[in-house]
Amino acid sequence: MLAGEPAPTGPARRGAKPPVFPVTAIDDPALPEALAEPAAARADEMDADTVNRELSIARKAVGWWQRQGWIDGDPTIGIERRPAPPDRAKALTENQIAAPWRLDVALREKTQWKTLYESAARADEVLCLNVEDLYSQDKRGKITAEGGATEWTHGQSGTAQILPRLIARRTRGPLFLTDRQALAGTPTLDVCPETGRARLSYRRAEEVFEENTRLPANPLASSDDIEDLDGWTLHRLRHSALTHDAEDGTSTPMLLARSGHASVRSLERYARPRRRLGRPTRRRTRPRRTS
Repeated sequence: MLAGEPAPTGPARRGAKPPVFPVTAIDDPALPEALAEPAAARADEMDADTVNRELSIARKAVGWWQRQGWIDGDPTIGIERRPAPPDRAKALTENQIAAPWRLDVALREKTQWKTLYESAARADEVLCLNVEDLYSQDKRGKITAEGGATEWTHGQSGTAQILPRLIARRTRGPLFLTDRQALAGTPTLDVCPETGRARLSYRRAEEVFEENTRLPANPLASSDDIEDLDGWTLHRLRHSALTHDAEDGTSTPMLLARSGHASVRSLERYARPRRRLGRPTRRRTRPRRTS
């Protein structure tokens, strides 16, 4: 926006180089007014969370440049954060959850999606799984959780049945791999020593899932409009799994273990969990007076 150029979207984001923009030009008094219009247009195209995140990043950069003494002004003055109403519809229905399994996609995708839903683990943690970290007899895998702690992800029968086909004869290296050989300079930990392929990135995994779920997410739309549709995010699988667990009466300790949260309060983000988390309270009624 500062350079007056549109941000790349879709596959064009991969490897895109940002335009050159002199930091000193940010002090142009006319820039805040000129920036307001494209910022408003951007806000109309994207969801509130994305817009607010980008605005926060821009303001942190501006603040750092000001502390270095490079600029004095702030071109984001006048741009307001967008209200983000709580999304209470993140959990997919069981019929919607079943839709991705019926898609004609690669074994890698089916295994990844099944693992995410059955384990309720975070997508970035599952993508960090290595073949040697899996214990198929126990239906679990060792992951490095947020903060560097070692935790376990627990699968179910669906994951246990499909994982051996994905692993084949591999004994070590990343579980989920790209379709092509790893680029030069890729860290050794992210390269399969047996195939030479790289670990699948979160961005690519998200793109594949979003593209393949556009029609299931918009059942009334035509396949001719698929480029204009939005599919689901990988996080919806985790959110749906935990919501379904909560609605099925899963205990609080088990929900905390499955989600990786330390606080019961964190579970409130999932649809209607409070009905199931604690004991039902009896409603007290006053005795009816008789005359």
